[in-house]
Amino acid sequence: MSSQISQSGDTDSSPSIAGKFLTFLLGSESYGIEVPSIREIIRMQQITPVPKMPEHVRGVINLRGKVIPVIDLRIKLDLPSAEATDKTCVIVLDIKSESNESALLGIVVDAVEEVLNIESDQIEPSPTHLWRKLR
Repeated sequence: MSSQISQSGDTDSSPSIAGKFLTFLLGSESYGIEVPSIREIIRMQQITPVPKMPEHVRGVINLRGKVIPVIDLRIKLDLPSAEATDKTCVIVLDIKSESNESALLGIVVDAVEEVLNIESDQIEPSPTHLWRKLR
């Protein structure tokens, strides 16, 4: 497992986030998401395409009556495409907007690894180009 763990927040200062992170794979790299922002992890399912959306927006899923947009991080981060496997899944995140409103967002990942308790000094800042791509 690669030791690269992504963090959210300011990429110009040293890492200051510590806590529990869910690690997941995209290709051969490991990334992490803070556990409190995760609503649930679901198996890959049928994603309904939405016309005229950016390429990285795969479409929407219906999760117990809620319509959730789903993005493909491989496409968003310019990684080579890969066929879905039995380990491919959607991580449903509860994200906050700039106005502090809550919304659900699904991200397609190659595989979920584990939940780790990570100290600040173990977290590498995300490359600046990564944050530009995610916005």
